[in-house]
Amino acid sequence: MRSLRNRLALLFGLIVLGAIGIVYFSITPLLADRLTAQRLDRLLLDAQRARPSVIRPVSKRQPVDIVEARTRALATRTGSEALIIAMRGRARPRPRTLADSNPAGIRDQDVGRLVRSAIAGSGRGAQGVVATDFGRMAVGVAPLRDGKRVIGAVVLADSLDEVEDNVALIRRQVLYSGGVALAIALAGGYLVASRLSRRVKRLERAARRVADGDFGQPIASDSQDELGQLAAAFDEMQGQLAQLDTARKQFIASASHELRTPLFSLGGFLELLADEDLDEPTRKQFIAQVRDQVERLRRLTVELLDLSRLESGALELRPEPTDLGQLARDVAGEFTPAFARHGSPFALEVGREALELECDPERVAQIIRILLDNALVHTPEGTPIAVSAARRDGHVRVEVSDAGLGIRRQSMPHIFDPFYTADDGAQGAGLGLAIARELAGHMRGNLTVRSIPGRTTFTLALPA
Repeated sequence: MRSLRNRLALLFGLIVLGAIGIVYFSITPLLADRLTAQRLDRLLLDAQRARPSVIRPVSKRQPVDIVEARTRALATRTGSEALIIAMRGRARPRPRTLADSNPAGIRDQDVGRLVRSAIAGSGRGAQGVVATDFGRMAVGVAPLRDGKRVIGAVVLADSLDEVEDNVALIRRQVLYSGGVALAIALAGGYLVASRLSRRVKRLERAARRVADGDFGQPIASDSQDELGQLAAAFDEMQGQLAQLDTARKQFIASASHELRTPLFSLGGFLELLADEDLDEPTRKQFIAQVRDQVERLRRLTVELLDLSRLESGALELRPEPTDLGQLARDVAGEFTPAFARHGSPFALEVGREALELECDPERVAQIIRILLDNALVHTPEGTPIAVSAARRDGHVRVEVSDAGLGIRRQSMPHIFDPFYTADDGAQGAGLGLAIARELAGHMRGNLTVRSIPGRTTFTLALPA
């Protein structure tokens, strides 16, 4: 029973079996009771309607032949056994049968309780089911009154064999039809469950392929039902995993390359520094280059750590009320020596109005530093650089612009990708802009770029 196919087939069978049981044990008894009640109501109504035709012979004590003739006529008309009961006796009148349409049929003692109930009642009569030597019979009794005095009763009785036969027939039909339905349900359930099981197995095999790192086989969606939607979602997930796997491999390859270059340089410089004949000026030059490579490694490891924390969601932000205009002034001030070395005219466009918002000032400063460093690295010396900050459309925007050559059109879709560098000759691992965009997203902001020849602008927008 571990198989989904067998479980579903058994479930369908149990449902049908339960429905059969409900019909057999609940519905058919109700049907039997309803048919019996209808038979009893008909007999009582016929007995009440027959009273005018027999009350005169009984009250006038006409000859028995007349009473018996009318009794037989009543039995023929109603299709049941008829008895005429009269109260006889002076001191204590007792019911006594005057006429019976079938002397071999129902007896006085069989209907005595119902007759006494009808005579002692309000006048409507009595009805019920009695057990006789011929089986169960439905009986209706209507009292005969002469004024206020009860002089007898009309009794009509009919066998319930027909009712029981009809109910038994229905029960047999329920069992027969239920058996056929059960067989169809089991077969149909097994077939449906088999199809579902095959589809689930196909998804299971696909999941195992994905777990083994095979993302090459697409998962076809063969229908629009829930399993088809699951297959489509699984195929979409497989595509995303394939992209992530490719990105992971590219990331590892790029990181290895970026780490290998300064490490090889350091190894070469160390071998040169080990030369005892090396003159002092050259030695100092090599040591300076070693420091540059060590600094490059330090920055690369910090950027890799930041990017890893951002992608894993482990980076913790510390938001606090911050004047973004003042923050832009402070960060721009840090780059004054760099602008001077680069020969770049610098413009700061920040109004006097405070640009207050809730953010992590250290991370916003990190983004601005990345953008300014990017402008210095990727523009020719002497290129003007500008920083502006303003409030617009419910956001505080910080823009870093340069008047360089611009970003090539084919590079624009990849400018924020890790390890991507539009200028192969530039120093850096290509992680800065990727980290900047991730930081902006974590602060519910956005980092965008617009570039044309002679004007490139990076815009950081944070909700105010």
